[in-house]
Amino acid sequence: MEKKNISGEKKKTSVVKKKAPQEKKKTLVRKKTKNPPVALLGYSLETMEAAKEHDIPFVAVVPEGFDTALREDGVDCTTWDFYMRNQNSDRLYEKLLERGVSHAVPLYEETVEWAGSLNTRLLKDPRAFQRALLFRDKAMMKRNAQMNGIRVGVFEEVRSREEVVAFFDDINEARLRLDEEVPEPVHLKPLSAAGSVGHVFIRSKQDIALIPDDAFPCLVESHLAGQEFSVEVFIHKGKIQFMNITEYVHLGYSQIVPETPKLRKFRPKIEKAIHKLIKAFGIVNGMIHPEYFLDHEGELHFGEVAARVPGGHIFELIQKAHGFNPYAALLLCSNPLTTQAELDRFFPKEEAHKIYAANLMVYPRKPTVYQLQFPPELANHSYMDRHTMFEPVTPKVAERVGFGNHYGTIFLAGKNPETLRELVQKYEEYDFYV
Repeated sequence: MEKKNISGEKKKTSVVKKKAPQEKKKTLVRKKTKNPPVALLGYSLETMEAAKEHDIPFVAVVPEGFDTALREDGVDCTTWDFYMRNQNSDRLYEKLLERGVSHAVPLYEETVEWAGSLNTRLLKDPRAFQRALLFRDKAMMKRNAQMNGIRVGVFEEVRSREEVVAFFDDINEARLRLDEEVPEPVHLKPLSAAGSVGHVFIRSKQDIALIPDDAFPCLVESHLAGQEFSVEVFIHKGKIQFMNITEYVHLGYSQIVPETPKLRKFRPKIEKAIHKLIKAFGIVNGMIHPEYFLDHEGELHFGEVAARVPGGHIFELIQKAHGFNPYAALLLCSNPLTTQAELDRFFPKEEAHKIYAANLMVYPRKPTVYQLQFPPELANHSYMDRHTMFEPVTPKVAERVGFGNHYGTIFLAGKNPETLRELVQKYEEYDFYV
């Protein structure tokens, strides 16, 4: 074969055959530092502030455009497109290795797989990526739970409306529903979206006809009834360091931290379920945010589990009720080198809380709004803590995605959880924006 030089001309080959020079393989070496930084995957000011407060060095890995202000403030950061998956994906690992990063912590749903992939190499943990997939793929998650003896609803992966119809019919047949009775509802969820994004509550076959084409493939599952709650569990070396229970008053709108006395009597059963979940998912360090349903017979049903900062401002409620910074707790528990003595000093006793904290996420009830109308009786209530409501900039209300895009949150705190429950239930129906 003729060789050409970079100008394109033919090059004469020498009579003496020479060995082609071997291309030097790039050796990646982690920068050695006495106190290596952690990679924070996703833009979270609260997490960065907690890291600074506890002298935890970090590299913020943020989407393009979020880095400008961070650099101006002297924050070590790098940009990354977390939706990109191609042959250049190794570049993030290389960037972090050059900075001496010890491990990665996911802060948002879209960064969980990236953290798993990075920690497989940074921590030399071959199963870290597979564990991350369990948190991201809802079907895989539920199969794993089911195989480990955890109670879940009936579920299937579907690729068409016809398959949803078949599942809907199977569920109602199994429930012995007659044609003249109200059908048993089912739920349709994306395989990997965060929380309630893309969640469709199917009450009839007419609802199935409205499912958009781009929803498939997805997951369908039977309806689980009962009291829904989440558990925020801080884990280190496989051991529970702190377990908070968040009682949902109205899913996606309001919650109370910690659980009220009615749910608290089930705490030993819930803790036992969490131990089972930790073992089933092979969780060693970090934090998990599983959701459960408690039925009228006192049986627990597993909904799903996340491994990142929970939504609904739950961390802020935990800080108010329990008096510690959960963002710092996440960082401490994610670090394999944190000592048990450090964790013992950091976490309070779970029964030491003196108040309950609650919140109400406010969504405009009309398609167009012009001003904020905050009721004086709520503003002056002794349980009123603060709110993040704002005057609308434009009249058109932003499209709601899952339980996101709310127009502010009302935070409440007090000693009587039932008073808190009454307040959030009352003001769920109030028009804060007119």
